[in-house]
Amino acid sequence: MKEKNLVCPGFAAAAAAAGIKKANTLDMGIIVAQKPVPVAGVFTRNKVKAAPVLVDQARVAKGFCRAVVANAGCANCCTGKQGMDDAIKTAAIAARALGADEQSILVASTGAIGSYLPMNKIEAALPGLCSRTKPDGFADFARCIMTTDRQPKISVQTIKHEGKSAMIMGIAKGAGMIRPDMATMLCFIVTDIVASPDEIGSALSSSVEKTFNRISVDGDTSTNDTALIMASGESRLNLSACRGDFQKALDAVCLDLAKMMVADGEGATVLFTVNVVGAKDDAQAFAVADAVGHSPLVKTAVFGKDANWGRILAAAGRSGAEVDPEKISVSFDSVQVVKNGMGLGKDAEKKASQVMKNPQFALEIDLGLGKGSSFIITCDLTYDYVKINADYRT
Repeated sequence: MKEKNLVCPGFAAAAAAAGIKKANTLDMGIIVAQKPVPVAGVFTRNKVKAAPVLVDQARVAKGFCRAVVANAGCANCCTGKQGMDDAIKTAAIAARALGADEQSILVASTGAIGSYLPMNKIEAALPGLCSRTKPDGFADFARCIMTTDRQPKISVQTIKHEGKSAMIMGIAKGAGMIRPDMATMLCFIVTDIVASPDEIGSALSSSVEKTFNRISVDGDTSTNDTALIMASGESRLNLSACRGDFQKALDAVCLDLAKMMVADGEGATVLFTVNVVGAKDDAQAFAVADAVGHSPLVKTAVFGKDANWGRILAAAGRSGAEVDPEKISVSFDSVQVVKNGMGLGKDAEKKASQVMKNPQFALEIDLGLGKGSSFIITCDLTYDYVKINADYRT
């Protein structure tokens, strides 16, 4: 995405090197609306929730916000009363600098769990950050929230309806601690559509279920998962007039970001989709896709380009879904390796191994039992994943 296109009417952004991570590295940012705007959010279902999540859940419920302040390098999680006080103080500093209601400022954090925010550094950097926001500051913001991410993640879609147009821009971070249970990352979405908090909240929840809740890198759900959407209304196009088009565009933004996170998974070399069809119902199809997509044995086999279909059947069999081993078929893209529960031989596996050398492919599983279907987008599990996470805090 060209940086000159990263502008959403009604919003501005900025980033700074506050010294939370290391010197001269962008690690704190802000997105500001020109005025209080409708907001909605979806948050982690992990019972261990970071202070910024708890603060945002309460404030988002009020339906409007002016800005969100985000930092990388410290999750501000498992930090007790001080962590809550620090999150609230961060919002208060931004509110004073912007001349805004403190309750209209949201906060988000990402990084190692268990450390306190370096409030002296945040207090020193945040007022200046607020004064430097600009309409095209989103590219820097995308970089400032990165931790083990290799690339910033931004996606834009445009909606046109009866001579009017609106846009949706999504920015996300996430490469590790990624597992479908909302939201498995930080995600900030801005749009200039005219909408109520309930309207954008319903649209976001629908998109999340089809995108962010269908990805996995390592099976771990973060304590800080947050997805926020804000609507400036500057386009003068009402969401109610183009509900279907808006949902389609939001789905596209979220799916694009979801795939970027999996492709950027810690140590990942391959993105693959586990497509399950022929289940008794969609829920059982998801259970199988979930089990296969999270299986370390399947993921390491993908890394090794080994079409080890036995691991796939074993994962499906322990998923809790109804499975008849004599009816399962498995293919890698169009290369079938299992039919009615029986392998089709070494030649088929050799062809499948060639498919697995592609940067992306689909693992197709047909249970042969019904019309249920679902999917998971995941990646391989590599040596580098272990190295990254073994050294994360050292």
